[in-house]
Amino acid sequence: MTRSPAKTRERLLNAAIEVFSAKGFMGASTREIARVAEVNEVTLFRYFQSKEQLLGAVAQHITALKLEAISHQAEWTQDLQVDLLHYAQLHDQMLEENEALIRMFIGEAQRHPDEAIQVFQQAFLPLREKLIAYLRSGIERGTVRPDADLPMVVDQFTGMLLAGMLRRHVALAVRGYSRDRYIAGCVETFVRGIGTPTEPLQRAPTGACLNLPQSNLGNEANSL
Repeated sequence: MTRSPAKTRERLLNAAIEVFSAKGFMGASTREIARVAEVNEVTLFRYFQSKEQLLGAVAQHITALKLEAISHQAEWTQDLQVDLLHYAQLHDQMLEENEALIRMFIGEAQRHPDEAIQVFQQAFLPLREKLIAYLRSGIERGTVRPDADLPMVVDQFTGMLLAGMLRRHVALAVRGYSRDRYIAGCVETFVRGIGTPTEPLQRAPTGACLNLPQSNLGNEANSL
């Protein structure tokens, strides 16, 4: 039975996630990725001209769900606390689902060729720009401090979320808070830092549950 081009591309992306996660960028080969995808290497190169291009496609693949969810900013509540909690939940879900791939990238960041770093980072820039644009509109609405360095605070916010995901997978000690509470706490801290004095801060209940859309991204690979 002949697979459709879309199905073949999906198989290649899922295979690449699996192999990159297990062997790293430098250790992965296009031959191995093609084998896991159950296609020949020539077929792989019909879809992706190089391993670097494939890595960039993988990065775009794992960010697609989150980018779609946050693209329609007119549908956001314009409540800083509510909207940032939603963004944080989606971001954390993406990190959790692709933990092995993200850990690989962090571990090999110093050894990746410049092109690989560039294509991977470019895939995440739209997510960063969407949040910067939202906070810029918050300045116009008077809910965000006008002196906030938006690129810097966005990096600080997503950095807190990344640190939380990594800690969940390496620290065995009981820390006295849940994943949900950590995410809500990151949002509270962030809003306290960038919100104007008139912006109300609603503390999320300790037992708040994530209400996230189900996704099968990276299910075969089990892992940014």
